[in-house]
Amino acid sequence: QVQLIESGGGLVQAVGSLRLSCADSGRTFAMWLMGWFRQAPGKEREFVAAINWSGGSTLYEPSVQDRFTISRENGKNTAYLQMDSVKPEDTAVYYCALARVREIRVLPDEYDYWGQGTQVTVSS
Repeated sequence: QVQLIESGGGLVQAVGSLRLSCADSGRTFAMWLMGWFRQAPGKEREFVAAINWSGGSTLYEPSVQDRFTISRENGKNTAYLQMDSVKPEDTAVYYCALARVREIRVLPDEYDYWGQGTQVTVSS
């Protein structure tokens, strides 16, 4: 059974860095797509980044390209989102998600399992 648990959120100053982690308690983590989404107050949940099962393919939302890095360690059943050069507009609740597919997907409805979310607040 898949259970995703995020950690690493918090308060960070602009241009600083933060690393989010997402651990899966299931046995099939290494087979599937992992994604990160975020939701700011009053806004819809939006795609941030995704990584395929092997780590060989990634996709980023344009506003985070070159600032955020998604990665995974299949031996540890864990995915990461390294956030560098953060901006106040990155403030949101960040969610990791797992989709039982091999190729990259960007819509929330295409993901099957979700973590509880972790708050990231960037101060100016």
